[in-house]
Amino acid sequence: MELLRERLVECGWRDEMKALCRAYARKKGRNNVTVDDLIHVITPKGRASVPDPVKAELLQRIRSFLMSSSLR
Repeated sequence: MELLRERLVECGWRDEMKALCRAYARKKGRNNVTVDDLIHVITPKGRASVPDPVKAELLQRIRSFLMSSSLR
């Protein structure tokens, strides 16, 4: 999880999601937005916008971990 967090910060994904949340809150009015609203609106965009190299690196690390675990 820490690696994922680092990679998303490095590529600007986190800042992009923060900006989307702020824009949504401005549009709806800060007092009219709940965390559940933000999660519902931002989650699909967030998942779709994770860069392919980040996904590939994490998948490779997971595979390597599973392979090393199965050899023990």
